[in-house]
Amino acid sequence: MSLQTSTTNACSATTSTAQVRRSQTAAGLIADAELPPGEHFIDGAFRPGTSGPATEVIDPCTGGPVASVADGTVKEVDAAVAAALAAKEAWGRLVPKERSEVLHRIADRLAEHSDLLVRLESANTGKPLMVSEDDVAGTIDTFRFMAGALRATTSMAAGEYAQDHLSLILREPLGVVGVVTPWNYPLLMGAWKIAPILAAGNTLVIKPSEQTPLTTLKFAELVAGLLPAGVFNVVTGRGSVVGQRLSEHPDVDMIALTGSVSSGRSVARGAAETLKRVHLELGGKAPVVVFDDADLAAAASSLRAAGYWNSGQECGAACRVLVHESVAAEFTELLVREVSTLVVGEPGAGADVEIGPLNSKGHYERVLGYLERARAEGIRAAIGGGALEGPGYFVAPTVLVDVPDGAECSREEIFGPVVTVETFSDEAEAIARANEVPFGLAASVWTESGRRSHDVASRIDAGTVWVNAHLVLANEVPWGGFKGSGYGRDLSLYALDDYSRTKHVMHSRGR
Repeated sequence: MSLQTSTTNACSATTSTAQVRRSQTAAGLIADAELPPGEHFIDGAFRPGTSGPATEVIDPCTGGPVASVADGTVKEVDAAVAAALAAKEAWGRLVPKERSEVLHRIADRLAEHSDLLVRLESANTGKPLMVSEDDVAGTIDTFRFMAGALRATTSMAAGEYAQDHLSLILREPLGVVGVVTPWNYPLLMGAWKIAPILAAGNTLVIKPSEQTPLTTLKFAELVAGLLPAGVFNVVTGRGSVVGQRLSEHPDVDMIALTGSVSSGRSVARGAAETLKRVHLELGGKAPVVVFDDADLAAAASSLRAAGYWNSGQECGAACRVLVHESVAAEFTELLVREVSTLVVGEPGAGADVEIGPLNSKGHYERVLGYLERARAEGIRAAIGGGALEGPGYFVAPTVLVDVPDGAECSREEIFGPVVTVETFSDEAEAIARANEVPFGLAASVWTESGRRSHDVASRIDAGTVWVNAHLVLANEVPWGGFKGSGYGRDLSLYALDDYSRTKHVMHSRGR
């Protein structure tokens, strides 16, 4: 059901007044001397690429270059995998206490350089400083959590399960893990993979996005003296070359990717040739189910952050509202009012900037394409709805209404500062509509009924379901999806399980 009759009058006068706040200083966020080497990090040292070409890293606030990094080839991937393979036995045989101490030292080193990492992340991605600060704090906490968790893993008790035979269950490292990370959270998504992989006793080769490699390379520079050579390696370059070789490499025991559905399919196909394990955290289209008894003001306030954090470039973003038809007009008016107060700008324009640019020109054009097609279909922007004036890849925070069931904008992952609003008539319809998209990463339910919240949450097909909240994360609890959102779990003890293998050793003790 659309909002055409229920919200048009309430929001017809609302237009976007957002403007991009620009930095008033000529100096950039990062000095040239603070940039990491634009090279691969293999076997404990930076080394230049052998291919000659390099990729320019672009500032999405201006469209101008920030740095350049080497384009990786199969040759560099093979060298990095060989280094990881040589280092895996010694690293994997360290007792948990020793690996834990290394992870704590990594967390300490990151904390010592947190301001630099925040500025570098914002310079590369255009993120507001508050978002980069949250990313860096989360990165440090991820290493601290895994440093403790690896010393407290549990498994099935040893015992006599067959007459006169003692069974022991061992947890072992997998070996060498290939990692591919996305452009929306370069450092944080890197940490979500690196920390549990190292904690479980594996070595790794990571390929950051060619668009946002700088904090991953700076991480390598900062921790180079803390890890044995070969345990952690970085090869920069394109997914079609570096990622593909990692997924197909016979000496890589597992491939772990956070990225798009198409990237996940490509990696899984490559991994199938060698039957290696695969961990995929892919896209999402999180439904936000708002019932007629919900605290509408609290829901709208929560979506102000949960729908637009990191400019909506967030796979768990609260991007698809399903609201009961009886409260749709009131809720939409509250949401538009909240969105109208968001501060859009460059990260250097102030600590209160909340919305930055989209990550790249290509993605900017992709998001604008969704908005243009929605407009052509008769879907109305109650606020926002297009690009903002000036340089860079800024899109106005947008709320789309009059959205019919099955519309492209409500089914596909736009991955920008865009929230769609649809209505429903009853609980059964709400659940069916929430589950009809191909994704199953996250969702939220808004109601004051305890029984309804438990029941509806259990019937929504998503790996995380919040009740009267959205986009609240903690290292102690797992993150991952169902259906087209992939498989495997980040964070929590479940991540350690993903990056480990279990072995049963049975001893005959008959006499």
